[in-house]
Amino acid sequence: MIPHTKIWNQCLKIIENSLTRDTFHTWFSPIIPLKYKDNSFTIQTPSQFFYEYLEEKYAKLIIQSLFQVTGKPIILNYQVVTNNSSFNRNNEGYTTLQRDCSTLFNKNQQTPLIKNWNPNLNGCQTFHNFFESDSNKIAYAIAQKIVQEPGKNFNPCFIYGGSGVGKTHLSHAIGNKTVEIHPQKKVLYVPAHLFQIQFTDAIRKHEPNEFIHFYQGIDLLILDDIHELAGKEKTLQTYFHIFNHLHQLGKQLVLTADKTPAEITGLEERLISRLKWGLTLELQKPDLQLRKKILDYRIKQKGLNISEKIVNYIAENVSENARDLEGIVTSLIAYSFVGNYEITLESVQKVINKIVRQKNKQITLEKIQKIVSSYFKINIDQIQSKSRKREIVQARQIIMFFSKKYTTFSYSFIGKQLGDRNNATVLYACNAVQNNLNNNKRFHLTMADIEGLLLS
Repeated sequence: MIPHTKIWNQCLKIIENSLTRDTFHTWFSPIIPLKYKDNSFTIQTPSQFFYEYLEEKYAKLIIQSLFQVTGKPIILNYQVVTNNSSFNRNNEGYTTLQRDCSTLFNKNQQTPLIKNWNPNLNGCQTFHNFFESDSNKIAYAIAQKIVQEPGKNFNPCFIYGGSGVGKTHLSHAIGNKTVEIHPQKKVLYVPAHLFQIQFTDAIRKHEPNEFIHFYQGIDLLILDDIHELAGKEKTLQTYFHIFNHLHQLGKQLVLTADKTPAEITGLEERLISRLKWGLTLELQKPDLQLRKKILDYRIKQKGLNISEKIVNYIAENVSENARDLEGIVTSLIAYSFVGNYEITLESVQKVINKIVRQKNKQITLEKIQKIVSSYFKINIDQIQSKSRKREIVQARQIIMFFSKKYTTFSYSFIGKQLGDRNNATVLYACNAVQNNLNNNKRFHLTMADIEGLLLS
């Protein structure tokens, strides 16, 4: 394949991700790439009107795609076919017009963007204080490989695990090390909820293309907590196009979530498929060795004086995640410095009991499903199915009722988790359960039993 044709085909892949199918085929299928020489790229358009429309609507997109494919500031020349009598009668050649539009997008314009780029990284979360143990050894090693040659291997990299196991810390560590090794690369860390806010704001301002183009210029994109975008179809579609674009150009993608891609309800199947292209890594709960390392580091950092016996006690009794350990240390700082009390085993036990017990009382949607399904001896899969059996419908409605009462999720999100039902179904279920509570004493007792299990 001749160079200019190969370059143009790569550009078309980028451009296609930014436009609707019909728009892309209408305005880009008729374009013919003619030549590429001395950083000048020439394309042929079928008419003067066609040329003018491209200039007005899509010139910047074309220039950006050429820059991203070649890595050079490109002068774009249009060869415009005109309908003159000479051409129509004799077919001797094309009468053309040319237009240099390199001022739309060139290397000089890019320099200040790179200099002033804000990667949105937490400089305190690095590999230096991300401690390695058996529970995160593989993820740690892979992350170290990624930063050496971003986009070459393990792309995309999908990191999952429960709350507080180090997903966000590892993501920032990857970003910070990449900036250190490759200062010329654009690195961006963005939490999923911020990505959603930015996209909504772009739609409100009628600037969706600007939003997409911004993200398509990134070399390493870290999207934290992608599960928070579940069910947000338009945002996911936009991220899908950004993902495709960056992946095709060999840019690195890092994503985190609380579950594997296949377990996240509400993600598009085509996005799940692409997430499986790369590597999926699990960060497990911190083991005893890791918990001791984290505690030792935080205690020294805060200047606390705590005996090894007490450190071991904390590590053995606070086992769920690193955030609980952080909470313990913070509470001990207040106890020691503010209250001017000595840190004893008894005082530590009180702090642990307070923090861990409060955390255990948190009621999640998963916990509600588990307890209700167990209470009625019905499989969770049956509850999430389309079954209309009376006992299954009742269990499903009770789950919806308690989910709305004890979580902050919307009717729509709860419905999605229970067999992809709409918000009207969840609203009806909540009203039906409330009506039964008001009028049926036996049902009232049943609900009291279940609620007691939830709160225990």
